[in-house]
Amino acid sequence: MSSPEEQAFRLLTEYANGFMVSQVLFAACELGVFDLLAEAPEPLGAVAVAARLGTSSHGTELLLDTCVSLKLLQAETRRGKASYQNTELSSTYLVRASPKYQGNMLRYLARTTYLCWGHLAQAVRDGKNRYPEAFGVPSDELFTAIYRSEGERLQFMRALEDVWSVSGRHVLAAFDLSLFPLICDVGGERWPHRWGCVLGLVCSLVSPGEGRQLGRHSGSGRKHLHVSLVGCSGALAKQCTSLYPGCQVTVFDIPEVVQTAKKHFSFLEDPRISFCEGDFFKDPLPEADLYILARVLHDWTDTRCSQLLARVHRACKPGGGVLVIESLLDADGRGPRTTQLYSLNMLVQTEGRERTPAQYRALLAPAGFQDVQCRRTGGIYDAILARR
Repeated sequence: MSSPEEQAFRLLTEYANGFMVSQVLFAACELGVFDLLAEAPEPLGAVAVAARLGTSSHGTELLLDTCVSLKLLQAETRRGKASYQNTELSSTYLVRASPKYQGNMLRYLARTTYLCWGHLAQAVRDGKNRYPEAFGVPSDELFTAIYRSEGERLQFMRALEDVWSVSGRHVLAAFDLSLFPLICDVGGERWPHRWGCVLGLVCSLVSPGEGRQLGRHSGSGRKHLHVSLVGCSGALAKQCTSLYPGCQVTVFDIPEVVQTAKKHFSFLEDPRISFCEGDFFKDPLPEADLYILARVLHDWTDTRCSQLLARVHRACKPGGGVLVIESLLDADGRGPRTTQLYSLNMLVQTEGRERTPAQYRALLAPAGFQDVQCRRTGGIYDAILARR
């Protein structure tokens, strides 16, 4: 049995080598290891994998064996030679054909986020993001870096689609969104200065068995729930139409993002999802029962969050509300570890931070919202519902 000192040193070594683990994952995804093994009719040896990927046999064997130790691959050795295949983890999240594929997010982390984290110490010193060092753009033009080419813009949009393919349904089902009454049509909005993308959502929810009139109904007899929802490719809208089949969704974003979405995302063929263009802070916000701000407030300072929430409150109908989707810190701010790391990521990439439930309440109340309910989903992202 190792001594406490030896255990402490082992833990320190694991922390110090953490970046290597990330690079193993990034490299295996970039090279196409998991897709190759998923398509192969049987497990493959390192030589066969190297031949098909066009990589060195030596380097490929080292990478594959490390993936085995990380439980990304499993290996079977016969007559001194190992054959490799995907584990359940990699089959679910790292194979392109899987509906829960996360490869686009991993590529975004490798190409953008990872470069900023190399300057974490300086970010702590001056409290500013590191886009000047990483990409040569001013710190107040974050999405100039993320959208530095159409390819990178598309990568970011697909990354968010990956996130919501796993987390979207849980956060949208955290509260019963069908309880909000009927209002008029909604447009949408976006973040200012190209700071991301915003989704305007118009949901038409069927209310079977509901006899009382909640508002003006369409000729089809469907009750319309109008919601404003953040997301750039419409990925969260896709989850909403899945959860609420009667939804009609309008995605509202900057022109470049809208055009990229129309060009590359096949679910736009869904007649319930449409796209519009606009500005989150400058254009009038549409009247809505419910505004959903998903992964928005964590990008901003308290002052900017207050400005945004005040605008949402003014546009929101009495009895309506706002659904904030974020990764919540514990009350003391010292966990969960993933959320703490996300908060540091906001430091190196934005001007914001992750927050505790109390901190979100402190932002929502002055904006005029009340009856604030915080609900942890058991996943990475949680939900906060507040009413006007």
